[in-house]
Amino acid sequence: MNRLRRAIAPLIIALVATVALAVPRPAIAADTAAINRDAQAALKTLYDTTPKAKMLGEKAKAVLVFPSILKAGLIIGGQGGNGALIEAGKTVGYYNIAAVSYGLQAGAQEFGYAMFLMTDAARKYLDSSDGWEVGVGPTIVVVDEGAAKSMTTTTAKDDVYAFIFSQKGLMAGIGIQGSKITKLKP
Repeated sequence: MNRLRRAIAPLIIALVATVALAVPRPAIAADTAAINRDAQAALKTLYDTTPKAKMLGEKAKAVLVFPSILKAGLIIGGQGGNGALIEAGKTVGYYNIAAVSYGLQAGAQEFGYAMFLMTDAARKYLDSSDGWEVGVGPTIVVVDEGAAKSMTTTTAKDDVYAFIFSQKGLMAGIGIQGSKITKLKP
């Protein structure tokens, strides 16, 4: 068993180093114009493919869009990406999402993530918190295909609705994870 641990340890260290280097830093590394362009395009794609997302977008106070989040892991993993806060069709801020996870997991994938801030309280919390930890603060409902089919503007009563879209790659497993969203200073 000790031999197996010694053989696997360098692989885990290399993976952790790779994930740490791949996850974007909470400083704005990418050009804000590129983030804005990609976020607007991702939101349009989501609206075109998911009519319920468009319905929520019409009622939302703002939409926080991460057009490309990279997630990779082998037991220990990480994810990250930059996005834009869109209010009334215009970008009003830039954000970073990052997370580390631990658990039975393996693989890599890229996906988009959009959070529809439905209440003034949710919108205010995003601005007033020093980094928003997903799972702490406003109630977030992740909308899957089943929930989207039965959703209407009258049944949508939660603070935040989240859609995961444009998934590429393969990530298998179960993990304990907490994402943190931080405002970027352009």
